[in-house]
Amino acid sequence: MATTRSAHTVWEGNLLEGSGVVNFDSSGAIEAQPVTWASRSQDANGKTSPEELIAAAHSSCFSMALSHALDGAGTPPTKLVTSADVSFQPGEGITGIHLTVEGTVPGLDEDGFLAAATDAKANCPVSQALKAVPITLDAKLA
Repeated sequence: MATTRSAHTVWEGNLLEGSGVVNFDSSGAIEAQPVTWASRSQDANGKTSPEELIAAAHSSCFSMALSHALDGAGTPPTKLVTSADVSFQPGEGITGIHLTVEGTVPGLDEDGFLAAATDAKANCPVSQALKAVPITLDAKLA
């Protein structure tokens, strides 16, 4: 069954001095979050950015894909800790994404884990959607 998830942003003012609020319509699981150009291009100061939202989506999607692949190979993970760092350069856009994962996977060696993580990086739906951006990976067992 196909699903659609929705969010919306209300922005007021110009780019440099204006501000917005991102609303998570589908789930309501996250309170509305403020966003500004400064939170995107400088310090976050308690506000989010499109890049942080992409990082959250990518780290969770990658973790799901890796968990599924490991389970399918007969080595289900006990724990995966994934971070995604999305780099943004004003005037250029998103310049790269770096995934870091540390896993506890009984019965799997470092090479097997790296192979599974590399496959998940290439094939998780968010990676597929973002394939115009360079995506790098560090993967290790705990």
